[in-house]
Amino acid sequence: MSGKLIYLMGPSGSGKDSLIDAVRPYLARRGCEVIQRVITRSPEALGEEARGVSVEEFQVLKAQGAFALHWQANGLEYGIPVQIDEWLRAGRHVLVNGSRGHLKHARERYPDLLPIMLRVETPVLQQRLLARGRETREEIFARLERNRSFLETTQAIHGERIHLLDNSAALSSAVQRLLAIIDEGIKTGSA
Repeated sequence: MSGKLIYLMGPSGSGKDSLIDAVRPYLARRGCEVIQRVITRSPEALGEEARGVSVEEFQVLKAQGAFALHWQANGLEYGIPVQIDEWLRAGRHVLVNGSRGHLKHARERYPDLLPIMLRVETPVLQQRLLARGRETREEIFARLERNRSFLETTQAIHGERIHLLDNSAALSSAVQRLLAIIDEGIKTGSA
């Protein structure tokens, strides 16, 4: 029996990294691994448990077939190591910090993946982006505009079999809701 790929998405600042860190101990008990992304950003600037590499290193890894999934977003390259395929074949479930823009390609490679979209209210997102201090005010404004647009299209996204998870309130609530979605997705074997 193959494992399930759990594809977590959401706008930058939606709390994906905090949610993944908080849910990690519960996932281990469910036979679920969390894969470390490879990103073309320095390790000091990552803000998540990821492997930072240069653009050149990323291109070499990509050419060597080191990534099961890879994409560009916000001027950076992101890669999901091919190790997830081994884990899935061994019956382990795998949570990845994915990309909304790359979901179509991820579904082509993993048709039965469990897509989960984090959403966050715009004022909460603004506070989080300002607090982390990674972006300029202009970049924050652009991210807030993309989030507003995303919130307006939420209904259409839900129609595409994507589980929506609001992460505007307490992290503990989002953890419990995420675990419920994962448990149901693993139990039923459907997205």
